[in-house]
Amino acid sequence: MTQRHGALLKWMIALAFGLLVWVAWRNGWLAHLNLASLKASQDQWQQWTLTHPLVAALGFLLIYIAVAGASLPGAAILTLAGGALFGLVEGTLLVSFGSSIGATLAFLASRFLFRDSLQTRYGDRLASFNEGVAREGALYLFTLRLVPVVPFFLVNLLAGLTALPVRTFYWVSQVGMLPGTIAYVFAGTQLARIDSLRGILSPGLIGAFAVLGVLPLLMRRLSQWLAARRVYRGHKRPARYDYNLIVIGAGSAGLVSAYIGSAVKAKVALIERHRMGGDCLNTGCVPSKALIRSARLIAEARAGSRYGVADTELSVDFVQVMQRVQSVVKQVEPHDSVERYRGLGVDVIHGEAQLVSPWEVDVDGRRIAARSIILASGARPLVPPIPGLEKVDFLTSDTLWDLRELPKRLVVLGGGPIGCELAQAFARFGSEVTQVEMAPRLLPREDADAAEEVARAFAAEGIRVAAGHKALRIERSGEGGRLICEHQGHEVAFEFDQILLALGRKANVEGFGLNLLGVHLSSRGTIEADALLRTNFPNIYVCGDATGPFQFTHVAAHQAWYAAVNALLAPFWSFPVDYRVIPWATFTDPEVARVGLSEDEANQRGIAHEVTRYGIDDLDRAIADSAAHGFVKVLTVPGKDRILGATIVGAHAGELLAEFVLAMKHGIGLNQLLGTIHIYPTMAEANKYVAGVWKRNHAPQAALRWAERFFRWRRGGA
Repeated sequence: MTQRHGALLKWMIALAFGLLVWVAWRNGWLAHLNLASLKASQDQWQQWTLTHPLVAALGFLLIYIAVAGASLPGAAILTLAGGALFGLVEGTLLVSFGSSIGATLAFLASRFLFRDSLQTRYGDRLASFNEGVAREGALYLFTLRLVPVVPFFLVNLLAGLTALPVRTFYWVSQVGMLPGTIAYVFAGTQLARIDSLRGILSPGLIGAFAVLGVLPLLMRRLSQWLAARRVYRGHKRPARYDYNLIVIGAGSAGLVSAYIGSAVKAKVALIERHRMGGDCLNTGCVPSKALIRSARLIAEARAGSRYGVADTELSVDFVQVMQRVQSVVKQVEPHDSVERYRGLGVDVIHGEAQLVSPWEVDVDGRRIAARSIILASGARPLVPPIPGLEKVDFLTSDTLWDLRELPKRLVVLGGGPIGCELAQAFARFGSEVTQVEMAPRLLPREDADAAEEVARAFAAEGIRVAAGHKALRIERSGEGGRLICEHQGHEVAFEFDQILLALGRKANVEGFGLNLLGVHLSSRGTIEADALLRTNFPNIYVCGDATGPFQFTHVAAHQAWYAAVNALLAPFWSFPVDYRVIPWATFTDPEVARVGLSEDEANQRGIAHEVTRYGIDDLDRAIADSAAHGFVKVLTVPGKDRILGATIVGAHAGELLAEFVLAMKHGIGLNQLLGTIHIYPTMAEANKYVAGVWKRNHAPQAALRWAERFFRWRRGGA
């Protein structure tokens, strides 16, 4: 069925429903669906039913299905009629099946007519809701069916907009509506005694239905409590605790967790087996950005003519570069030091942590206990099982900082953010760099146009990018090696003196007792956590790279707040972690920064969107800085200024993105960004200008035509 035919069919069905309602109203049928009319004609209909039992039963069933399916009022009166005409047993069967089939028809009509358009328009918002409905929708539908806090016809229509399976909807409706059906049908058998619909359900009967409705929720809570009891079986809870909170790992997630605990005067132990600050300080964010800054200086000197200065080929002392990197780490180190955290009141313990129970940790023979434990064990570079890899001294983002001699030929395996940043830096220092990526292009998580900007810059700087190449094996060759890849069915070899593996990171889940204790791992090899960042042991929490799903320092810190607060305050208060607005940046030149939905994602997921783009080559400050390249791209809801996502490519993109992060977090639209004063001349004006492009694209053309006539009239024109 084509999209056009599907739309036409939807209009025809909607018209048929509307026509049915109009005919029922126009002929006064709905006016007869009241208690007085039913009682007045009871004898007549009973006599006819006795004479024509099968026709009466089939006709009643079809009428009930039509009324329920069209969401017409009067189902309660029809239910009473079922009892009055057919008795308790037969009446219950007819009403039960009629109401369930009719409800399912209304459910299907709602799904067919409205769900696709709503999913297209609000798919990003409905995704997690649909997951919850698919997982637990039957439970909540059952509750609504037993306790009709929402009218049944509205439940039918709303359920059709969700991902609830049709089969589930039908059987839950059949079972859930049965108690109420029996009550109304029984009342119909006693029709002569009923003065109003309110008299059918006594307060006691309503209370009984309420208990039945709440019972599934109570049973769910009970099952969760029993599951927690089961997971703790065989473990003895300590009589007292040494700490309120034990944190394992002193990287970004662990440090923030410990800081929050100490800030609220909880007693906290922080255990680290290696270096304070974790990967970010010692081998990740800090040293890599220091390295990138030195490389950028060299690139700027080589391109001095852009600034009216003679191009200069600087002499690179790689040893000094790496020494500067380490000096930067040393300057930042006090922020994450043992001394600082002990000064905050945290008991910092250096040693190997082993979980020995859900509340106890052994640190080199010393056993300590806490009510809650946070796992912040981080991650390490992924080393794939490539045949021959063990024959060469490969580098990772952990080990390259020990280099003191610049590789002449460097192969970077991996085209993600880490690989791209380091490939460009080493090329600028003078290495002959080949970057190998299995995907068709660099930066697969970013939009194709953003990745293309980076690829163009790499080509201009002499970096050889081999996209679409799958690593097969490594062969030893002289002092270095040879990477053999498969590309379009053929083998391709890349010679190297050093090979850098930049293929992502693997969660640290071994070596501290997770498997012995029985902490669950996800299919991704990370520590499994729920929305509150709890493991399968409710008092053991996890945050940072050890659990994901985003392996960024700022996300680790973000998760740490939730993990620490939940660990300290549960069961009194708990907060689900909020992943709605997660920004990140790749610090290549040009930088690539993004928050929210990308254009490629929106197209793949079928999410309706508008794209507004502003070229930074038009920006005054960028022109003055000889940085007139890149763009700002914003995705918005069609016809509205609400921001779905933003991608920035260009100089200082990571800093420029912050305005869009704030806007998305607090519901600020492009109209408000446009109305905000930005300093001239700054790169940040690009954010205002992209809002201006959106505004021009949505200018009210009819109003502008009238304005043109008005001003022509004021000039004395005809």
